[in-house]
Amino acid sequence: MTRGVPAARTVTVRVPATTANLGPGFDTLGLALSLYDELTVATRTEPGASVEVIGVGSGEVPIDSSNLVVTAIAYTFAAYSQPLPGLDLIAHNNIPHGRGLGSSGAAIVSGIMAAKGLLEGVVEIDSSALLALATALEGHPDNVAPALFGGLTIAWTTDAGPQHKKLMVHRGVSPLIAVPESTMSTVLARSLRPLSVPHEDATFNVSRSALLIAALIQSPELLLAATEDRLHQSYRAAAMPDTESLILELRAQGFPAVVSGAGPSILVLCSDPAQRLAAAELVSAHGGAPWQSLLLAVDFKGATVTVHPVENSA
Repeated sequence: MTRGVPAARTVTVRVPATTANLGPGFDTLGLALSLYDELTVATRTEPGASVEVIGVGSGEVPIDSSNLVVTAIAYTFAAYSQPLPGLDLIAHNNIPHGRGLGSSGAAIVSGIMAAKGLLEGVVEIDSSALLALATALEGHPDNVAPALFGGLTIAWTTDAGPQHKKLMVHRGVSPLIAVPESTMSTVLARSLRPLSVPHEDATFNVSRSALLIAALIQSPELLLAATEDRLHQSYRAAAMPDTESLILELRAQGFPAVVSGAGPSILVLCSDPAQRLAAAELVSAHGGAPWQSLLLAVDFKGATVTVHPVENSA
């Protein structure tokens, strides 16, 4: 027996951008950043869904039930055998699309968190279930884990489903994201990886991934060495020549620059704010297509949902 969602329930959701891989931690490491998509969802008696998009994606993404956020809401309701009410959504989007900043993961997490809020008092959805739902829709947990929980996350899968560990980042770590005008398809980026890599390259990345955890939580001065990678970035370089060129220039000057997620944005994991300003100056002076530098903090909170009380009409 299902009780259903209370009539005229409204929730608001806030989800951070994320950057995955962080160099050597392919499909495992992710970091939440202080750039957010915000969503308001209200139930209605009429079936179906309407979506208003403000900001990034306006005029581009679907505004009906095929919208990814609506799909994630519907998926969550179905997972708990709950009837889906009619929905009105207003999405204030700030996370760039197709730039390697977890926009699809943010949309999925937005929908799941909205469903969690709408179903409050009907069913309870814990953190393990949130991660399982998001991973099922996204296909891998490296972006959705930090989007859900904030901070630095290590994500892995077991027979029992996806798992994560959240870690706090050293206060000196100062992320910079360099965002180009061009986009990159995650599907294309993944297709460029070989099916196997040399044993020595795998060993190299294991050592750098371990070092990267130490650098991020304790020793930021090690970030340049810790962000070296042999598993994925070099194989994707031909598809993102401007990204590759700027990364090489940044690293030659001592800045820990890597591809952000599938790219083409660049993540620079600076060890302090002064180094970040110097990196931003280099990005600004780089020749070729323009880049936008985003000086962001690490988000430690992750996704949040607020359930608003129903206003009684006079």
